Amino acid sequence: MAKPDIHEDTARCEHISRILARISDKWTLLVVRVLGHGPRRFNALRREVGEISQKVLASTLRELEQNGFVSRTVTPVNPPQVEYALTELGHEFLMPVQALAEWVVENAPRMDVARDAYLKRRAED
Repeated sequence: MAKPDIHEDTARCEHISRILARISDKWTLLVVRVLGHGPRRFNALRREVGEISQKVLASTLRELEQNGFVSRTVTPVNPPQVEYALTELGHEFLMPVQALAEWVVENAPRMDVARDAYLKRRAED
């Protein structure tokens, strides 16, 4: 089996880095997690996500829509209603997001112990 040359490896790593930068920020993960429970209108989504500004939520939703994770449906009533939902790709992405969230919850006590030990060592230096 042929190994990729350094250029192919570098290009692949750069592509992975770009995609991870788009999908791994705090707000993206929280929005995807909330939409995993079903479609939401903007303000309902904002309330469930928590302390997110209107501007940041709008930007996050645009990026998720642009990358195929979220669909945006406008209902022509007065005033127009906009609903956001996960696409098939978004539902596939939800699986690793949920796994990561479960891992964090499971390992939070271990990280707390490590953080306390680190701070204690730093204080002794």
